[in-house]
Amino acid sequence: MSFEIFDFDIGDFVEDFGLPGLVIGAGAVILAPILGPGLAKVGKPLAKSAVKGTILVYEKTKGVLAEAKEAFEDIVAESKAELAESSAREVLTVEAETG
Repeated sequence: MSFEIFDFDIGDFVEDFGLPGLVIGAGAVILAPILGPGLAKVGKPLAKSAVKGTILVYEKTKGVLAEAKEAFEDIVAESKAELAESSAREVLTVEAETG
């Protein structure tokens, strides 16, 4: 029994991705050692900027959601109080009518 981890056929690759995909991939492999250090110098500040932006959005969203939660809890508490008041009025009305 033969066990192959990589069964790579260039013909299948070209069929799947086409000749442009093959050219782009080969170009990336050739240019990576040349452009890599330059891209790393540019990429790191961009990545840090993206992370900072994400953190800011998260913090602002967290604050907005906390306010929305508080407002919803207030509405629920007011609704429960109104229901309890309404129920108490009904009990008093029934007692007054029967009493």
